[in-house]
Amino acid sequence: MAQVPQTFLDALAVRTWCGLALRAVGRAREEIDAINVYPVADGDTGTNLYLTLESAATAVEAVFTGYETDPAEPRLADAVRAMAHGALIGARGNSGTILAQLLRGMAQVLAADGPEPRGDGPDLRLALRRAADSARRAVAHPVEGTVLTVASAAADAAEGAEGDCAAVARAAYEGARAALAATPGQLAVLARAGVVDAGGRGLVAVLGALVEACTGEAVRETTGPQEVTGAPEAVAEGCGEGPGGPAFEVIYLLEADDGAVARLRDRLDALGDSLVVVGGDGLWNVHVHVDDAGAAVEAGVEAGRPYRIRITHFGAGDVHTGGPGPAPERAQRAVVAVVPGRGLAGLYAEAGATAVLARPGEPPASGELVAAVRRAHAREIVLLPNDAELRDTAAAAAEQARAEGVRVALIPTRSAVQGIAALAVHEPGRRFDEDVVQMTSAAGATRYAEVVVAEHRSWTTAGICQAGDVLGLIDGDVAVIGADVTATAETVLDRMLQAGGELVTLVVGDEAPETVAGHLETRVRESYLAVDTVVYRGGRQGSLLLIGVE
Repeated sequence: MAQVPQTFLDALAVRTWCGLALRAVGRAREEIDAINVYPVADGDTGTNLYLTLESAATAVEAVFTGYETDPAEPRLADAVRAMAHGALIGARGNSGTILAQLLRGMAQVLAADGPEPRGDGPDLRLALRRAADSARRAVAHPVEGTVLTVASAAADAAEGAEGDCAAVARAAYEGARAALAATPGQLAVLARAGVVDAGGRGLVAVLGALVEACTGEAVRETTGPQEVTGAPEAVAEGCGEGPGGPAFEVIYLLEADDGAVARLRDRLDALGDSLVVVGGDGLWNVHVHVDDAGAAVEAGVEAGRPYRIRITHFGAGDVHTGGPGPAPERAQRAVVAVVPGRGLAGLYAEAGATAVLARPGEPPASGELVAAVRRAHAREIVLLPNDAELRDTAAAAAEQARAEGVRVALIPTRSAVQGIAALAVHEPGRRFDEDVVQMTSAAGATRYAEVVVAEHRSWTTAGICQAGDVLGLIDGDVAVIGADVTATAETVLDRMLQAGGELVTLVVGDEAPETVAGHLETRVRESYLAVDTVVYRGGRQGSLLLIGVE
């Protein structure tokens, strides 16, 4: 059945647009993957755009499902906010992250506070301009000849269009097509490969779907004059960043305020390239290419709460899913970890790690860590400091060990439970870089907490505590002040599991009540379905209880 033309955008038109865009990119996915040579020739731009749009479409469908029993219809603002949020949380790769910001920019206009936007031609013109400008600002170092150029051209063309949303959408589409065809003349890597920009090609498909949603007529799907198809390998040789570029792509969602994100941008920009940070209102999607994946994750930890961490080793496939890559070179490898108690020292030793005991109030010096590296007798060392205060000490030890010819990777674990998570995925037979990435990702995906007794009266982030109060710290900050160890621990655990989780790790100190572990295990079993619990005895570890949630 033919679709009725739209003179303005409403929630139903947005829903239709999402569905059409998903199908259009799905049809072009392999073609877009095949021409993906910039910024990295890894042949996944089409796939990343498709997965990002799939998340956006799913979010919009959820809005309509919520109105099934409501006589009212979803508003335009409801639909575009859902579309933008879905794209943000599902964004994949450089292209998907930029698309998420384009959709967010449109939503800022079409879901603006105040009177409901009409969704007419003028509104769509403003939305496309906001989209292009906000996407360009989100990229640390914009490059012409990319999807940013195509988006700007679409907005420029839309600004010169008169009429309803259909006329504006068609003008934007034609402007984008023309800009896409010109991208090989703007970016040498595209000219050498004889292709147009892959991200720009995907955006043209998305804008073509917008035209169809507004007019009811499908656009003629044509490709740029220098576009080629075929296997990614056919166009990747000699293009993109190649061996000289960063080794890893790091992506994560981040809960943080604007000030922290501004500092994060500067930190990540110094670490690598292809930096894109999109989002706002406390939720961000971070994308960067780096050599030190651990440092990129650590920067996120310092800025706020990173989660859904995804690290890909270029040329080795997706390390989370065991993607394809060259057979790993077997090498003698060891893990050196700082642990707070003898119970955990035994646990780490059973897992094959060399443990350095940190007694309460007596953190190890860098010389002790270097001595532990030497004892491990390995050519490759993974170092787990398991304490934020030990980061500099561990870095100094790593530098000294490297000077002695040892290859060392420092994973910025802040708690022994993060170290346990890292150690659980450690595989000595795997290639060193891949093993480090897996361990870093597992540690970064683990929230940590501890329950301690206050030694004196002081100000905390949760208020004033008195000597003898029970404190619950989450990710290093005091979150709960209580009088009872078990009750405080339960409150801390509940707060951590509000954000979801699959596995709870409890490390019980000698001075904790004997019943606390059993009580918390029962709490998890009865209140949180499909969440497992594992309990370890930590000995005299300084804290009454350590909690990890993966």
